[in-house]
Amino acid sequence: MEKWNTKEQLVDLLCKLVNIPSITGSDAEKILPDFVVNELRSLDYFQKHPDHLQKNPTGDGRNFVTGLVKNQLPTKKTVILISHFDVVDVQDYGRWKEHAFDPKKLTEIFQLHKEELPQQVKNDMETGNWLFGRGTMDMKCGLALHMSMIEKACNGEFEGNILLVTVPDEEVNSIGMRAAVPILLELAEEYDLEYVTVLNGEPMFMRYPGDNNKYIYTGSIGKLLPGFLCYGKETHVGEPFAGLNANYMVSLLTEEIELNTDLCEIVEGETTPPPTNLIQYGIKKDYSVQIPHRAVTLFNLFLLEKKMDDVVQLLMEKAGNAAAKITKSYSLQAAEFAKYTPFSPPRMNVSVLTYDELSQYAVTKYGKESVESIHTSILQNRGEMDDREATIEMVDKLAILCKELAPMIIVFFAPPFYPAISSYKHPLITTVVQQIQTYGTAAHGIDFEKRNYFNGISDLSYAGLQYPAESMISLTANMPIWERGYTVPLRELELLNVPVLNIGPVGFDAHQWTERLDIDYAFDILKDILVDSITTLFTEAYISASPKENNTLD
Repeated sequence: MEKWNTKEQLVDLLCKLVNIPSITGSDAEKILPDFVVNELRSLDYFQKHPDHLQKNPTGDGRNFVTGLVKNQLPTKKTVILISHFDVVDVQDYGRWKEHAFDPKKLTEIFQLHKEELPQQVKNDMETGNWLFGRGTMDMKCGLALHMSMIEKACNGEFEGNILLVTVPDEEVNSIGMRAAVPILLELAEEYDLEYVTVLNGEPMFMRYPGDNNKYIYTGSIGKLLPGFLCYGKETHVGEPFAGLNANYMVSLLTEEIELNTDLCEIVEGETTPPPTNLIQYGIKKDYSVQIPHRAVTLFNLFLLEKKMDDVVQLLMEKAGNAAAKITKSYSLQAAEFAKYTPFSPPRMNVSVLTYDELSQYAVTKYGKESVESIHTSILQNRGEMDDREATIEMVDKLAILCKELAPMIIVFFAPPFYPAISSYKHPLITTVVQQIQTYGTAAHGIDFEKRNYFNGISDLSYAGLQYPAESMISLTANMPIWERGYTVPLRELELLNVPVLNIGPVGFDAHQWTERLDIDYAFDILKDILVDSITTLFTEAYISASPKENNTLD
């Protein structure tokens, strides 16, 4: 008897997964892999092959799970199923916070308090079968379905191998998937595997309010976190034109970049959202009447096919525009003030440098040891600083060392980095997507729309690289914390280089207190679509394989 086949069984499994409050960085996130392993261990296959099911350390006290089911007949062809089991915090649930991880109870409560819910949520509740709770949609439903696919593989329902990979930390730095990449290469060598596709189960994301389309994604959007440290000139507030306020500098820079569609990218009719600010503050520890002369701002920047050198060039151009505005505005205001007070304002020409240029200048003038000692001191004393804070501290301390270059804007990158990836041109993925669209219409009356990029950011980014690792130098050289606590296994990604696909459930309001999952779609329709998709992936992979492998499953 199958454990995870019926809708009721899958809802129960999902609820058990959600019951574990695996918020990123929490103790529960460390516990959840044990639950997954224990559940999978109950299957006969893993009792016979215990070495095929493993907890793998990420290096920071957390673990990801790998579960390999090899087909009874010899074959290399393997589909990887990836998911993440961490979730975001639940503070937004307010008085219902204690029930955020109890989907059945929370859904009952919301049924009783319908009038307090947003109108769209009420509409959904009247027309569908929804389950509420943190992680129901994003993305423990995907994990539950993948466990169901593993069970089917154990029962010999697929003509190939299935490898389940479920990871922590997707919501913050993706340390789980980054740690999984070299393990995937090791597993391929150890068990003689040829990876056909990395299949993710992230939920569909609406493209606009009221969007009810069903999507298949053949890739995942890339993400950068460019930062700009503005270093002005200190002065007393009574003599503001004797200095340059960094908060003012950073405000004009934000005006230049925030929602600037020049930084959008369009590929095959798909457009990235414009950049938006995520962090901005003046770097001044205590109150005083000295103006803040150092400030920082960081932006979310999405990528599709832009090369890294072109990205850096564009960011430098925008920073240059902001520098020109700062210089012009300062001169105009100083000239106006000079009408009332006899003084000659100094010239404030703002220069723009990359972090790499600043670092090279510092090494030339002050020596490599001085620069390395700054990095070492910060890393050894970082305490509770996260990767972003440590990065900013490194840039700031190096700017202070080189303050003779001020006023200046320093362009740098902070973690995380998600490479853009898409297989929309890959013949296997093209064929499989067409089959999904045909089958979806015929079997379920659903017209799937293909999208080249999943726009919600996902771990699919770590399935390969669209450009050589060497092309990333302009990123790595300008990320102070690169290989000092944060890295992406670029060489391994080049070797992995597997086509990708995302087929996920329907849900709404990810990361909101109204997060909910369409149960009927997830555990009736989607389950069937996944089975057909995996079957097609193997069928098409064998058609394109060598004659020798074509015959292994005849």
